[in-house]
Amino acid sequence: MTSPQPAFSPLSVRERAACMCDHGDVCSSFAPGHALHLIQARLASATPSDWVDAIVESSDAVTGDFVVRDLDGTAHALWNGSGAALEAGAGAPVALHRRYHVLAVGRTQFNVATA
Repeated sequence: MTSPQPAFSPLSVRERAACMCDHGDVCSSFAPGHALHLIQARLASATPSDWVDAIVESSDAVTGDFVVRDLDGTAHALWNGSGAALEAGAGAPVALHRRYHVLAVGRTQFNVATA
């Protein structure tokens, strides 16, 4: 006979979950701005018409915040916890997939959250 397990509400579980990137380790979450999920990368590569070229205006490697401006002049404030701001310094050319929130810096892709 087994003893019943206590049921946790989704709210308390969500409050306790913390991504490892908050502690300086590799991202353990696929939430916006954290690790790039394989399906997210495949969807972005399957829709090449949604990529836009952009230039990094500013980046802060400490907070993970950065701003990119596409060639139409639209600024996009983004955040990434897995090092995109380290890879994409001010003036770097990047590509942004607006529908699936993927930022490409060279061949490296990042999951970004809009700020």
